[in-house]
Amino acid sequence: MRPCKPLIYEARLEKGLTQAELAEKVGTTKSYISKIENNLKEARISTLQKIIELGLGGHLELSIKL
Repeated sequence: MRPCKPLIYEARLEKGLTQAELAEKVGTTKSYISKIENNLKEARISTLQKIIELGLGGHLELSIKL
């Protein structure tokens, strides 16, 4: 999930949210959001879905191309 860091960071800024505000919406900590944004921690797909949907008001779509 490493390529998501810039996307989450950019989307958070676009929504005008701090890391603490995003964390509160998602039910996690500011530290965890910071670690994901700075590639220190990888997010599970379920956590990524919460960040996108609950925190940022978006919709997560995944695709696999073989």
